[in-house]
Amino acid sequence: MFSFSFQIQSIFFIVNLIICSYGFYVPGVAPVEYRKGQRIEVRAVKMTSIHTQLPYEYYSLPLCIPKNGTFQYKSENLGEVLRGDRIVNTPYEIHMAENIKCKLLCHKQNNPMNWNPDESDKVASRIEHEYFVHLLVDNLPVATKIVNTDTSEHSIEQGYRLGFMSKGKAYINNHLKLLLKYHKHSQDSYRVVGFEVETYSVDKNELTFADDSCSFPTESRPQLVNEDTGTKLYFTYSVEWGESDIEWASRWDIYLGMKDVQIHWFSIVNSIVVLFFLSGILTMIMVRTLRRDIARYNSDENIEDMIEETGWKLVHGDVFRPPPKRMLFAAVIGSGIQIFLMSLITIVIAMLGMLSPASRGALMTAAIFLYVFMGLIAGYYSARLYNTLKGKQWKQAAFLTATLYPAIVFGTCFFLNFFIMGKHSSGAVPFSTMMALLCLWFCISLPLVYLGYYFGCRKQPFQHPVRTNFIPRKVPEQIWYMNTYVCILMAGILPFGAVFIELFFIFNALWENQFYYLFGFLFLVFCILVISVSQISIVMVYFQLCGEDYHWWWKSFIISGGSAVYILIYSIFYFFTKLEITEFIPTLLYIGYTGLMVLTFWILTGTIGFFAAYTFIRKIYAAVKID
Repeated sequence: MFSFSFQIQSIFFIVNLIICSYGFYVPGVAPVEYRKGQRIEVRAVKMTSIHTQLPYEYYSLPLCIPKNGTFQYKSENLGEVLRGDRIVNTPYEIHMAENIKCKLLCHKQNNPMNWNPDESDKVASRIEHEYFVHLLVDNLPVATKIVNTDTSEHSIEQGYRLGFMSKGKAYINNHLKLLLKYHKHSQDSYRVVGFEVETYSVDKNELTFADDSCSFPTESRPQLVNEDTGTKLYFTYSVEWGESDIEWASRWDIYLGMKDVQIHWFSIVNSIVVLFFLSGILTMIMVRTLRRDIARYNSDENIEDMIEETGWKLVHGDVFRPPPKRMLFAAVIGSGIQIFLMSLITIVIAMLGMLSPASRGALMTAAIFLYVFMGLIAGYYSARLYNTLKGKQWKQAAFLTATLYPAIVFGTCFFLNFFIMGKHSSGAVPFSTMMALLCLWFCISLPLVYLGYYFGCRKQPFQHPVRTNFIPRKVPEQIWYMNTYVCILMAGILPFGAVFIELFFIFNALWENQFYYLFGFLFLVFCILVISVSQISIVMVYFQLCGEDYHWWWKSFIISGGSAVYILIYSIFYFFTKLEITEFIPTLLYIGYTGLMVLTFWILTGTIGFFAAYTFIRKIYAAVKID
């Protein structure tokens, strides 16, 4: 049970830790020093759209290729591959602190690029789906500045729009004005600290050439993408450098600006209020009522009357009776331990700045490897639980623990991958990456789970304060509100209320290609979630035992995960109100990936609730005298 003073001290400690973590955070790895006139590589990452959720590599369209015709793909980590990143060189020629007024990107003055109708149709389709192109300069992503005409406030979009639609026709942005900023670290040392772009659509007949330069009128006709007869066009660009006072360590601030801070703090305050509300209930019920019950049970006067008044002691001979499907139960709890440790450690190291957005894919890579290596601890505690439940087939239980959750995730992703491959998207996981994931699963995670089971089985089972009767007690008919489905709905409201605001920003990061980096807030919300789920589980199990229903093992797990039901409902609401997905495959991807998120959250919160209830039950039955 959690006292108010302990919770207040914990919250102040966590808030201080969050403040310190912001001071520690330094995006990026190490600055790169450039000399004036030194060549700087411009790389392309991918193209993305919030309408299709299908990323494509840069050269999936007939765009200008490097002048030597050689594509140099950057080696990527596991997270980048799974995100669909395919980082490759481009023909843009940029030199430090040297402006370019206007220059052809490829082809010659009298020899424009010529797209046939099929290629034009492909480009027009991408423009219609509002695809954004993502470029990198010195590992800094390109941004487009947007001005709100109503409030005159500036905001940014990641990447730049491939084109725009007007009167049902597609027009391509074929001229880029690259706005770069540098910071002089020393007299001859420059660092890139800003990368923005302004896009223009310029008809090929509007361009005039003089030697290596070009020009076009301010009010020029846009470049139409003709799907019927094909398209002839030029790609041009200009470069404009400017000196900036922004330090290299602060260059990510434009992308990671603390927007909607008040909303995050409102979420935290809201969650803390929920937490204290639960604490009040827990204190009132558990401290007053439970202490009175224990005192009466331990007294020798009128014990029969006391037993008739409250019934949780009546089931002392059955409360630790092993549940049905004990192997599956131990496997699910083991998976929950693995997910919990992975989530906690990932959030903590991200909060401390070790997984910055500059390290693309690092967050996902870290989460995968942490899950794999947490198999040792998950196997150990799952084995001890399986032993406690008097299970005999520990090898089969270890295999089920190591394969149950990963098999669901891998099977779902493998199924969805076929549809992604059919669209030739870069989001399709290559065969080599699949083999690497399988090797992580079967060559590292599976043996670690078996090793954990080996050590766990050699340990003593968890000790119970009371013995289990040979003949099970009959469970009386329960009150309507103790029905499992009703309990799920009741138990899920408050934990969901503690996390739903932060959930909105996480969904935006996942489905609208935005950065999420407020891991300090996320860590605090995660702690509040753990405490609230634990308290809810204790209250619900106490009511269940008072109703003389001792089948609490599975029920504590299922009810504690009730907030996942509300996350499912919220994800459906988010799909219809925030996203503009109309096609079948993007809808299928959303359903598949969101379903995995809901399942993961259910297993996580269910495991937290089970261990809270298990600890509570062992404590209260150890506090009473059993004749």
